[in-house]
Order: sequence, then C-alpha cells, then structure tokens
Amino acid sequence: MPRIKDLPKHEQPREKLIEKGVENLRDSELMAILLRTGVEGKNVLKVSEEILRKFPKKKLLSLDFEKLSKIKGIGSGKACLLLAAFELTKRALDVEDSNLATINNTKDAVAHLQELRTAKKEHFVVLYLNARNQLIHKETISVGTLNANLVHPREVFKPAIEHLAASIIVAHNHPSGDVEASEEDLELTRKIKRAGNIIGIEVIQHIIIGNINYKIIE
Repeated sequence: MPRIKDLPKHEQPREKLIEKGVENLRDSELMAILLRTGVEGKNVLKVSEEILRKFPKKKLLSLDFEKLSKIKGIGSGKACLLLAAFELTKRALDVEDSNLATINNTKDAVAHLQELRTAKKEHFVVLYLNARNQLIHKETISVGTLNANLVHPREVFKPAIEHLAASIIVAHNHPSGDVEASEEDLELTRKIKRAGNIIGIEVIQHIIIGNINYKIIE
C-alpha cells in the first residue's frame, strides 16, 4: 500500500486541505490529518477509514481515553490528541450533557444550595465542577452545631479527586441568618484555597448562606 507521501499531492490530506479548504475533505481525510501516521502495512488513510467504519463519529466522540487508546492505529499519544480536539470542538459548539447543570455564576450556585436556608445547624457543602463548569457532584462535608463547624481540606478535596473535578465552590449556612463572615470563616477559606492551589483544583468562591440572602468570600 502506498505511503501518504507517495500519493499525488492533490490526494494527500494536508495538501488537499490547503488547496481546497477543510470543508472539502472526507471524514477519513480529516481523521488522517489528526492521526498523522498509519501502521505497518496500512497508510494513515486506510487506518482512518477502518476506524470510522467501526466507530461512527458520534460514538467516537463518546469514547474515553482507555477505550480510544486501545483502537488499533491510535494508541495513547494519538488518543490524547483526538480527545483534546473533540473536547475543544464540544466547547466551541457549547455542546453539553443535558443531564448536568451548568454553574455560570453565584446565583446558579445558590440555586443548588437552597436547603441550607432553613437548616437549623451549620452545613458545609461543596459543589464539584468539571472544566465546563458543569455540576458533576455535590456533597455535604460536615454538619456542625448551631454556631460551629469543623472542616478539613482533605475532606473537601477527596471527592474532588475521585470525581476528577476541575474546580469547586464551597458553601455553608449561618442558621442565625447573619451572613457576615467570621474570622474562622475567613481562615477556613484561606486554608482551602491554599490546598486547592497545591493540588491544582481551583476554589472559585466560598458562599455564606442566610435564610434570606447570601455573601461571597472570594
């Protein structure tokens, strides 16, 4: 089977893209540009055609790293490249999982914390978000007394690591209704943010919820 570079220039995917525009390439030619190289006995166009026959485009987009990297002709390096290209495309098109709520601002976050408004004890709750700011997990880390709550960063970030969160929003309620931050609240926020910086998970904000209003600790 001829190598790609042995084909006439007008049949080589990259040259065709440059000459005729990306919209004029077949699916297999687009895939070939991403894969770059084929396997022994098969050029990259042949490999691309076989992959797309076995995995329709929508199915291919849903594969994770483990499954994608096991496809013959892809491997781990090309799987990373494809996943990055797929994710960038989804974000550009604003394609989201309809089952996941998106947290775009504090108001969105507070909408998922309404139960704290009427809680009689202090609850410390964390919203775990993916890279597209979608809510992937919510967990109550601790329940304290009327005016005290003990929280350690390891309890906050353990679920974040388990659920592969990119960022978190932390929140707790003041049963008294007063949303002013105490010195303990400020110190806890600093501790959690320091821990987040170390492990690479952004702490977007700390929200204090009252029975009527709320306040943000940045």
